[in-house]
Amino acid sequence: MRSRTSAAPEGYTTVAPWVVTDDTGAFLDFVTEAFGGEEIGRVPTEDGSIGHGEIRVGDTVVLAFDRRPDWPATPSLLRVFVPDADAAVTRALAAGGVVVTPLSDNAFGQRGARVKDPFGNIWWVIAHVEDVSEEEMWKRLQEPGYAEGMRVAQATLDAELTGRLHGRSSAPVRTGPVTGGGTSPTGCPPPPRHPGTGRGVPAVRLSRDR
Repeated sequence: MRSRTSAAPEGYTTVAPWVVTDDTGAFLDFVTEAFGGEEIGRVPTEDGSIGHGEIRVGDTVVLAFDRRPDWPATPSLLRVFVPDADAAVTRALAAGGVVVTPLSDNAFGQRGARVKDPFGNIWWVIAHVEDVSEEEMWKRLQEPGYAEGMRVAQATLDAELTGRLHGRSSAPVRTGPVTGGGTSPTGCPPPPRHPGTGRGVPAVRLSRDR
Protein backbone atom coordinates (compact mmCIF):
# COMPACT_ATOMS: atom_id res chain seq x y z
CA MET A 1 0.00 0.00 0.00
CA ARG A 2 1.32 3.41 -0.95
CA SER A 3 2.07 5.58 2.08
CA ARG A 4 0.10 8.83 2.28
CA THR A 5 1.80 12.13 2.94
CA SER A 6 -1.44 14.11 3.31
CA ALA A 7 -4.67 13.62 5.20
CA ALA A 8 -6.53 14.91 2.13
CA PRO A 9 -7.79 12.49 -0.52
CA GLU A 10 -5.96 12.37 -3.83
CA GLY A 11 -6.60 15.46 -5.94
CA TYR A 12 -7.31 17.72 -2.97
CA THR A 13 -5.09 19.95 -0.86
CA THR A 14 -5.01 19.89 2.95
CA VAL A 15 -6.60 23.34 3.13
CA ALA A 16 -9.10 24.60 0.56
CA PRO A 17 -11.25 27.73 0.36
CA TRP A 18 -15.04 27.79 0.54
CA VAL A 19 -16.64 30.62 -1.40
CA VAL A 20 -20.26 31.56 -0.68
CA THR A 21 -22.03 33.75 -3.23
CA ASP A 22 -25.52 34.63 -4.45
CA ASP A 23 -24.86 32.82 -7.75
CA THR A 24 -22.45 29.89 -7.53
CA GLY A 25 -23.04 28.92 -11.13
CA ALA A 26 -21.92 32.34 -12.34
CA PHE A 27 -18.99 32.25 -9.92
CA LEU A 28 -17.78 28.95 -11.38
CA ASP A 29 -18.10 30.42 -14.87
CA PHE A 30 -16.05 33.47 -13.82
CA VAL A 31 -13.24 31.32 -12.44
CA THR A 32 -13.23 29.27 -15.65
CA GLU A 33 -12.96 32.34 -17.86
CA ALA A 34 -10.55 34.35 -15.73
CA PHE A 35 -8.18 31.73 -14.36
CA GLY A 36 -8.63 28.67 -16.54
CA GLY A 37 -10.53 26.75 -13.89
CA GLU A 38 -11.80 23.26 -14.65
CA GLU A 39 -15.23 22.70 -13.17
CA ILE A 40 -15.53 19.40 -11.33
CA GLY A 41 -19.24 19.61 -10.69
CA ARG A 42 -22.21 21.45 -9.23
CA VAL A 43 -25.08 19.97 -7.22
CA PRO A 44 -28.49 21.67 -7.40
CA THR A 45 -30.98 21.45 -4.54
CA GLU A 46 -34.77 21.26 -4.44
CA ASP A 47 -35.14 25.02 -3.97
CA GLY A 48 -33.15 25.74 -7.15
CA SER A 49 -29.95 26.87 -5.46
CA ILE A 50 -26.56 25.20 -5.78
CA GLY A 51 -25.75 23.32 -2.61
CA HIS A 52 -22.22 22.37 -3.61
CA GLY A 53 -19.82 23.20 -6.41
CA GLU A 54 -16.15 22.49 -7.08
CA ILE A 55 -13.66 23.92 -9.54
CA ARG A 56 -9.98 23.13 -9.89
CA VAL A 57 -7.49 25.94 -10.44
CA GLY A 58 -3.96 24.63 -10.82
CA ASP A 59 -3.36 22.29 -7.89
CA THR A 60 -6.23 23.57 -5.74
CA VAL A 61 -9.93 22.77 -5.64
CA VAL A 62 -12.10 25.78 -4.76
CA LEU A 63 -15.40 24.84 -3.11
CA ALA A 64 -18.54 26.95 -3.40
CA PHE A 65 -22.25 27.07 -2.63
CA ASP A 66 -25.13 29.53 -2.72
CA ARG A 67 -25.85 31.92 0.12
CA ARG A 68 -29.32 31.81 1.64
CA PRO A 69 -31.18 35.16 1.66
CA ASP A 70 -30.98 35.59 5.44
CA TRP A 71 -27.25 34.79 5.68
CA PRO A 72 -24.78 37.66 5.86
CA ALA A 73 -22.62 38.31 2.81
CA THR A 74 -19.17 36.78 3.36
CA PRO A 75 -16.81 37.75 0.53
CA SER A 76 -13.60 35.73 0.25
CA LEU A 77 -10.02 36.87 -0.21
CA LEU A 78 -8.11 34.54 -2.53
CA ARG A 79 -4.63 34.43 -4.03
CA VAL A 80 -4.05 32.77 -7.39
CA PHE A 81 -0.64 32.28 -8.99
CA VAL A 82 -0.69 32.60 -12.76
CA PRO A 83 1.96 32.39 -15.50
CA ASP A 84 1.15 35.88 -16.83
CA ALA A 85 -0.46 38.38 -14.47
CA ASP A 86 -1.24 40.92 -17.19
CA ALA A 87 -3.10 38.36 -19.28
CA ALA A 88 -4.96 36.93 -16.28
CA VAL A 89 -6.08 40.36 -15.10
CA THR A 90 -7.28 41.20 -18.61
CA ARG A 91 -9.36 38.00 -18.66
CA ALA A 92 -10.73 38.68 -15.17
CA LEU A 93 -11.84 42.16 -16.19
CA ALA A 94 -13.44 40.84 -19.35
CA ALA A 95 -15.35 38.33 -17.20
CA GLY A 96 -16.81 41.14 -15.08
CA GLY A 97 -14.14 41.86 -12.48
CA VAL A 98 -12.97 45.32 -11.43
CA VAL A 99 -9.51 46.46 -10.38
CA VAL A 100 -8.92 47.02 -6.66
CA THR A 101 -5.13 47.40 -6.85
CA PRO A 102 -3.49 48.11 -10.22
CA LEU A 103 -0.86 45.88 -11.78
CA SER A 104 2.65 46.48 -10.54
CA ASP A 105 5.98 44.79 -9.83
CA ASN A 106 6.76 44.43 -6.14
CA ALA A 107 9.95 44.09 -4.13
CA PHE A 108 9.49 40.37 -3.66
CA GLY A 109 9.92 39.22 -7.24
CA GLN A 110 6.24 39.22 -8.11
CA ARG A 111 4.00 41.05 -10.56
CA GLY A 112 0.32 41.26 -9.87
CA ALA A 113 -2.88 43.09 -9.04
CA ARG A 114 -6.03 42.71 -7.02
CA VAL A 115 -9.35 42.17 -8.78
CA LYS A 116 -12.83 42.08 -7.24
CA ASP A 117 -15.07 39.59 -9.00
CA PRO A 118 -18.79 40.27 -9.64
CA PHE A 119 -19.64 38.52 -6.36
CA GLY A 120 -17.51 40.67 -4.07
CA ASN A 121 -14.56 38.32 -3.68
CA ILE A 122 -11.11 39.87 -3.99
CA TRP A 123 -8.43 37.97 -5.88
CA TRP A 124 -4.68 38.53 -5.54
CA VAL A 125 -3.62 37.72 -9.12
CA ILE A 126 0.12 37.04 -8.89
CA ALA A 127 2.89 35.92 -11.24
CA HIS A 128 6.22 34.86 -9.75
CA VAL A 129 8.83 36.68 -11.81
CA GLU A 130 12.12 36.10 -9.99
CA ASP A 131 13.63 34.73 -6.81
CA VAL A 132 14.75 37.56 -4.53
CA SER A 133 16.95 37.24 -1.46
CA GLU A 134 15.93 38.73 1.87
CA GLU A 135 18.65 41.38 1.66
CA GLU A 136 17.57 42.38 -1.82
CA MET A 137 13.93 42.58 -0.67
CA TRP A 138 14.81 45.05 2.06
CA LYS A 139 17.05 47.02 -0.25
CA ARG A 140 14.23 47.36 -2.75
CA LEU A 141 11.74 48.36 -0.07
CA GLN A 142 13.86 51.43 0.61
CA GLU A 143 13.65 52.51 -3.02
CA PRO A 144 10.92 55.09 -3.73
CA GLY A 145 9.24 53.10 -6.47
CA TYR A 146 8.86 49.90 -4.47
CA ALA A 147 7.96 51.79 -1.29
CA GLU A 148 5.19 53.57 -3.15
CA GLY A 149 4.00 50.26 -4.54
CA MET A 150 3.71 48.89 -1.01
CA ARG A 151 1.81 51.98 0.11
CA VAL A 152 -0.61 51.72 -2.80
CA ALA A 153 -1.13 47.99 -2.18
CA GLN A 154 -2.10 48.62 1.43
CA ALA A 155 -4.14 51.76 0.85
CA THR A 156 -6.22 50.38 -2.03
CA LEU A 157 -7.20 47.28 -0.08
CA ASP A 158 -8.06 49.31 3.00
CA ALA A 159 -10.17 51.70 0.93
CA GLU A 160 -12.00 48.80 -0.72
CA LEU A 161 -12.77 47.02 2.55
CA THR A 162 -13.72 50.10 4.57
CA GLY A 163 -15.37 52.26 1.94
CA ARG A 164 -13.02 55.12 2.72
CA LEU A 165 -12.04 57.47 -0.07
CA HIS A 166 -8.40 57.25 1.01
CA GLY A 167 -7.12 54.01 2.49
CA ARG A 168 -4.56 53.64 5.25
CA SER A 169 -1.05 52.23 4.92
CA SER A 170 1.79 51.36 7.29
CA ALA A 171 5.36 50.72 6.14
CA PRO A 172 6.97 47.38 7.10
CA VAL A 173 9.67 47.46 9.79
CA ARG A 174 12.58 45.07 9.80
CA THR A 175 13.07 43.37 13.17
CA GLY A 176 15.49 40.51 12.48
CA PRO A 177 16.39 37.61 10.21
CA VAL A 178 13.86 35.16 8.85
CA THR A 179 13.24 32.29 11.22
CA GLY A 180 11.14 29.16 11.08
CA GLY A 181 11.07 26.05 8.96
CA GLY A 182 10.07 25.35 5.43
CA THR A 183 11.53 26.33 2.10
CA SER A 184 10.20 27.41 -1.23
CA PRO A 185 10.63 25.19 -4.31
CA THR A 186 13.88 27.07 -4.95
CA GLY A 187 15.22 26.24 -1.49
CA CYS A 188 14.95 29.80 -0.16
CA PRO A 189 13.17 30.50 3.15
CA PRO A 190 9.65 31.71 2.34
CA PRO A 191 9.00 35.26 3.56
CA PRO A 192 6.11 35.66 6.03
CA ARG A 193 3.03 37.21 4.50
CA HIS A 194 2.22 40.79 5.28
CA PRO A 195 -1.18 40.59 7.01
CA GLY A 196 -2.48 43.74 5.40
CA THR A 197 -1.41 43.10 1.83
CA GLY A 198 -0.86 39.39 1.35
CA ARG A 199 2.49 40.25 -0.19
CA GLY A 200 5.59 38.53 1.10
CA VAL A 201 7.59 40.51 3.65
CA PRO A 202 10.44 38.81 5.52
CA ALA A 203 10.46 39.14 9.31
CA VAL A 204 8.43 42.28 9.71
CA ARG A 205 6.06 43.78 12.20
CA LEU A 206 3.71 46.59 11.37
CA SER A 207 4.19 49.90 13.07
CA ARG A 208 1.26 50.92 15.27
CA ASP A 209 0.71 54.19 13.48
CA ARG A 210 -2.34 53.58 11.31
